[in-house]
Amino acid sequence: MERYLLRYFLAVVDHGSFNRAAAACNVSQPTLSVGIAKLERSLGAPLFLRAGQRTELTPAGSRLLGHARRIEAEFNLAQSAVAAETGEAGATLRIGILHSIPGDIVAQAVADRDPDESGRIEILYGSAQDLAGRLARGRIDAALSLVEGAGGRFAERAVATETYAIAIGATHRLGERRSVQAEDVASETMIVRRHCEALAATSRYFTERGVRPPFALRSTNDERVLQMVAAGLGLTVMPASYRFPGVARPRLTGFDATRTLGWLFGAQAGALRDAPAPLMQRIETLLTARLDKNAVQTS
Repeated sequence: MERYLLRYFLAVVDHGSFNRAAAACNVSQPTLSVGIAKLERSLGAPLFLRAGQRTELTPAGSRLLGHARRIEAEFNLAQSAVAAETGEAGATLRIGILHSIPGDIVAQAVADRDPDESGRIEILYGSAQDLAGRLARGRIDAALSLVEGAGGRFAERAVATETYAIAIGATHRLGERRSVQAEDVASETMIVRRHCEALAATSRYFTERGVRPPFALRSTNDERVLQMVAAGLGLTVMPASYRFPGVARPRLTGFDATRTLGWLFGAQAGALRDAPAPLMQRIETLLTARLDKNAVQTS
């Protein structure tokens, strides 16, 4: 049983589809499917039930899952142990960052790196589900993600809780307000952030108030969304930590959704729980400072 086949298997489980798993593994979908078929032949049992867009584990797949996670975790622990023997332990810090955390905060934390800081950095962006899967497989050491969505699978440390606000062009008629109501934007065009954790809550908020706006763009790329908001294509709802030239961030009255961000730690990252790396500390400081500033401006 080859390791890459188990990685394909775990990727399908964690991402819920062969297409997304292939993208996460940086292979084509046919290549991944061939690998899964090879693993099924070696085990003598089908591992997945495929029904349209849905992919579910068979009983054999469910029995394999726990073993596969332990094998992958042990493999990564073995790599760490060998690195420790050769004096290379901690040489690479592998962290995951939730897609919907502002990229400028992470970039600034990297730019502020002290020349004396040793070791390499690997940063991976992904969804909460994707990051959890990579943590479970030992592919990353820690992830800044949704702590309330981790399901108790990992050791965690909360960093900050933030609210959501409207993102609207600064020159828009509502751009100078500190807060807006659903009725104020009833005639506006919206942009949908398809990966937003609060997407269902946002939809419910507007629907309950009789607001059903047209949509000009649906995207998972927040930078592109902000560019289009600044250009006047439409408005959207985003975490309060986002800032972008030409975009105003008034509060959305009555929209009380929040999210709690924090570090999740893999089994091999015990040291990071007790002593976070300097990069992780800088990201925390910049994120909490941004949120504290937002709280003052909107109070």
